[in-house]
Formats: sequence, C-alpha cells, structure tokens
Amino acid sequence: MGEIVGVGLISHAPTIMFDEKARRGLNEGKEISLVPGLVRLRDQVFDRLRPDTMVIIDSHWVSTVEHILSAHERRSGHMTSSELPRGISAIPYDFEGDPELARLAAKLGGELGTPTHASDDDYLPVYYATVNLVHYLHKDESVVSVSVVQTGETDDFLTMGEAIGEAVGRLDRRVVVLASGGMSHTFWPLSQIAKHEASDPVHIITPEARAADEERLEWMQAGDHRRIVETMDVYEEHSPEGDFGHYLMMLGAVGGADCTARGELFSDYENATGTGQVHVWFERPETGWTG
Repeated sequence: MGEIVGVGLISHAPTIMFDEKARRGLNEGKEISLVPGLVRLRDQVFDRLRPDTMVIIDSHWVSTVEHILSAHERRSGHMTSSELPRGISAIPYDFEGDPELARLAAKLGGELGTPTHASDDDYLPVYYATVNLVHYLHKDESVVSVSVVQTGETDDFLTMGEAIGEAVGRLDRRVVVLASGGMSHTFWPLSQIAKHEASDPVHIITPEARAADEERLEWMQAGDHRRIVETMDVYEEHSPEGDFGHYLMMLGAVGGADCTARGELFSDYENATGTGQVHVWFERPETGWTG
C-alpha cells in the first residue's frame, strides 16, 4: 500500500530561476521569499519525508481533450522557455520517471469517467512549471508530470486527482503531489509591467484579486478546502492560473472537498507582474487526509 505523504501549492514563478542579483534588482534590493521557501521545503520537509515519487501538476502544460501524464522511464536534456528565454535558458534536467504510476493513474482516470492518457513519447515537451520545481526540490525521486486540461471543469480536476490518489494507494510508493502554479493570474499590460515587478502584493492586478487570494489562503491554513471548492465560480472571476486545476487535482488526490489538512506557508504571498504567488504545504495529518 502506497501513501501520499504531503501535497503543496507551489509557485514556479520565472523569477525564481534568475540569479540573486537579478532577483534583488527586480525587488527593490530585497530577496523574494519564494526562493528561500523552496530551499526550506527541500531541507525541512522532503529530506525528512523521503518520498519515492514527485507528481508535479504542471499548469503550463496545457492539454485540450484529455488529461495527460508523462510515462517515461527517464527524462533528460535542457529546457529553454519560449515565454522567457532571457531568464529561463538551457536549464538542465535529468530525472527518472514512474511509468507504472502514470499508466495506472491514466487507467483509473478513464474508469472514473474523465478522459486520460499516459504518454512516453520521446518528443513530448517539458515545461518550466516542472523544471523550475525539479531544479530546487529534486534529489533522487522519480518525477511524473500531469497536464492541466484547458477544457476541464472543477469536477474533472477533482476526478483526475482522485485517480492519482487511488493509483498511489495501489502501489508501494511514498508520494508528494505538487500543484505547480499561481493563484489569481492576470498580468499588467506590457507598457506597465516594469512598474509592477516587485514582490509586494500591492502590485497584484486588482485589490479584489488580492482579497480573493488572501481569503483562500486563510481557508487553506484552516483546512477548509470545501469552501474553496464550493466558491470556485466566484474565484474564476479573478482568473486563477489554469482555472486552479493544479490545486483541484492536488486536492482530489487527498480526499477532495473532504480534505481537512491545514496549510503551512513556506513563503510570503507575493506578486509576480500582477499575479498571486505563494508556497503552501499540507502534510498528511495523523488522523488522515479527511480527518
């Protein structure tokens, strides 16, 4: 019997891949909290939990007609972001996959009624929402990436997460599930972006988007995930990244709306060119994910 030992909503903001001088240059001379937060997460959490596999729900991997899971034996190479090659260029990656877990989760996804495919195509792209987290958090764990299907709705994401959780339970694995993405996700217009690159949340695109993010962070810290699920229609007004599919799949893997795990912040709530960014970690409670 396998188990999910922890899950997290983890920011992959491009600035984490800039060198420290560049990060400070964009942030009024101060370090952004996201980088030391990732280092602390690896040192204080992953090294203690010793997961076998990291499942990274990649909000930059956009699929259309089905959920897709990477099912490669190994992936290696260099990744340059087509979005921001100035800051994310020729980043090396080399990690084993977990094709058994990927294929079982895809099979179970189909059985649960949501279209799912496991792919081991050698030419399948790797996106920076995976590579950035691997850069900071990976040691010798296997890695499976999961797409966020752009036609998906809340129930589709929760069902895919349920399939991942069921697959883990059937295999001998210790797994962490990482929802790689942001919160509210609207950028400033190009002509104004340079004025809003600092991490202070005063730069979030609107006060209303900031308030919606902060409200949901309070619910995460209280373990009130049901409230987040039940107000997704309201949150959609603030354009959460990937329709918040990365968080919803993560949540579906550990009980969905019934999950009562309390979140611990591993960073400040920060701005990234108008979008809300944060690291929130949820460790498996002694009483189980659903209390």
